[in-house]
Amino acid sequence: MYKSSIEAIDFEAVNKAFSKQSGHFDAEDFANPILTEWRQQVYAHVNSFLKPNSFILELNAGTGIDAVHFARQGHRIHATDISDGMVEKINSKIIGNQLSDKLSFQQCSYEELDKVEAKNFDFIFSNFGGLNCTNNLSKVARHFNALLKPGGYATMVIMPPVCLWEWLWIFKGHGKKAFRRLNKNGSMAHLEGEYFLTYYFSVVDIRKAMGKNFELVSIEGLGSISPPPSKADFAIKRPKLYKFLRGLDASLRHTFPFNRWADHVIVTFRLA
Repeated sequence: MYKSSIEAIDFEAVNKAFSKQSGHFDAEDFANPILTEWRQQVYAHVNSFLKPNSFILELNAGTGIDAVHFARQGHRIHATDISDGMVEKINSKIIGNQLSDKLSFQQCSYEELDKVEAKNFDFIFSNFGGLNCTNNLSKVARHFNALLKPGGYATMVIMPPVCLWEWLWIFKGHGKKAFRRLNKNGSMAHLEGEYFLTYYFSVVDIRKAMGKNFELVSIEGLGSISPPPSKADFAIKRPKLYKFLRGLDASLRHTFPFNRWADHVIVTFRLA
């Protein structure tokens, strides 16, 4: 089993949780209409910066859903993940989809990207809050300069401290849960019977972690007004209202504060 010398994160608990989840991750992902729409929004954002035949480093790649997508678009992907189970799924997809010429994988923590032997990536990509498992983004971003080509991009989909939809929990008597993201010491996550801390980062936090060599070029809210994927039944039972809220999202997601107050934010930086 993977071990890390960095003690701030319980990597063993994270590994166990996501390994357990790997067996049913894809089925639940594809069955969730909100998550399906979110993934398409993320792809549209990334595609606005990706050049043809790019070389992409993916962090917290999960079962390889995004890696396979980008490989099928003609890009080369080096996918990394800490989870034994997720890495096994990626490997099976490489074989099953005959993508060995486009997609490679490595079991690696994103805090130890110096273990990635490949360099000169055009793009670094991290989707759906995987980076919220670190207590300090600079532990991850410190490696980006050495991995990216000059002019290369990094897109990260991260959960920020302010989520308006979660604040609604206060009306159900769950005040602590409503404002859990504001806890600077992290909030305990429970997944597949495992417990580990998660941390939430503002755009200011992310910009600081990236350092002076990176220019912030785009910020986009993901689920600023509409419900998160955990509320998939909302989209199914109230399709008209959900469509209306998604329309509000589309009109506001690039505008302050809704490009910062959301379930996730999509942020893209360019290396000078």
